[in-house]
Amino acid sequence: MLVWEFSAQDLARTRFACSPLSEVATSVEVLKEPGRHAVHLPWVRQAGQRLAGVDWSLLSQLVRLPTVYVPDFLTPVPVDTSPTIEQAVAELAATDPAAVRRDLSRLTGELPPVVAEMYRDPEVGLARLAGEVLAYWAAAIAPHWPRIQRLTEGEILRRARQMSTGGPAALFADLHPQVSWERDTLRIGHRVDVQRRLDGERGLVLAPTVFAWPGVYSQQNPPWQPGLLYPPRGVATLWENSGAAVPDGLARVIGRTRARLLAELDSPASTAELAARLDLSAANVSHHLTALREAGLTARHRTGRTVLYARTEAAELLLKVRH
Repeated sequence: MLVWEFSAQDLARTRFACSPLSEVATSVEVLKEPGRHAVHLPWVRQAGQRLAGVDWSLLSQLVRLPTVYVPDFLTPVPVDTSPTIEQAVAELAATDPAAVRRDLSRLTGELPPVVAEMYRDPEVGLARLAGEVLAYWAAAIAPHWPRIQRLTEGEILRRARQMSTGGPAALFADLHPQVSWERDTLRIGHRVDVQRRLDGERGLVLAPTVFAWPGVYSQQNPPWQPGLLYPPRGVATLWENSGAAVPDGLARVIGRTRARLLAELDSPASTAELAARLDLSAANVSHHLTALREAGLTARHRTGRTVLYARTEAAELLLKVRH
C-alpha cells in the first residue's frame, strides 16, 4: 500500500490537471490487455483499425505488462492544468538525457532492442518517441479527445464542488475503491509498499484519466509534485451514445426529454455532447437545458471555451424517484 501523509500546506497546494501523455500511456496498456479494460472495448476495436500502418513500437515497449513502472519521462506530472498534446510532446522531446537513462535503468529484465537503442542515444530516442506519440495520438485518441476532455473537465468541476462543501474528506470520497482518506493520510491500494510524508511544499496533483479505468496509478518523480491518476466518474458511458436510466415518475412530471437530459448529466457535459448522445438538435437541447436551469435543476460552468451543464442537488433528489 502507498501511504501519503499531508500537512495543511500540502492540502493547500493540491490541485487538478489533465494529462494527455498519461492518457497515451494508459491507453497503450488498454490495447495490450483489453480483457482487463472491458469498458473501453468499443475504443479498442476502433483504435486497432486506425493504428494499422502506424509505427508505435518504441511507445509500446516502454509500457510493459504487468505495468509496475512506466518511465517517468513518458508520464510526467503536468505543470500546467491542461496542456495540449503538442506542448506535452515538446516537453517530452526536451527531456534531459540523463533522466532518460535513469528512468530506463529502473525497468527490470533485459531491455528490448528499441529501448536499448534509446538508452544508448537518448536524444535520438526521444525524437523517435515524440514522433510515435504524435502519430499514435492522431490515429487513436484525437478523434475522441473532445469527448474525453469534457468528461475529465466535468470530473474536476464535480470534485471542486464537493471540496467546497465538504472539505478534503469530500474531495477524496468515492475517488476510487482503492483510495481512502482518514485525518491527514491518503492510502492507495498499490503494488508498492511505501509510506511517505509530503514535504509541505508540493502537495498532490489529481489527474482524472479515462484510460486508467479500472485502476489507479501514482506518479512520483521529484522534484515535481507527486500525482495520482484515477478514472473520472462517468467513464463507463464514455463510448455509449445514450444509456442512462430515465425514472418514469420524473418523466411524467417534467417530460421525457428533460428527464433524459438530467439522467445523462451523471457527469457534466456540453450542449453539443448531450445533443450527440440523445440524437437531438443542439438548439432543442439548449432550449430544454435553459428551462431546467431556470427551474434550479441544472447549473452552468465555463471551462475555457466550453460551457458545461451539471445537475444541482435538487435534481439529484428528483432522480431518486424511480416509479
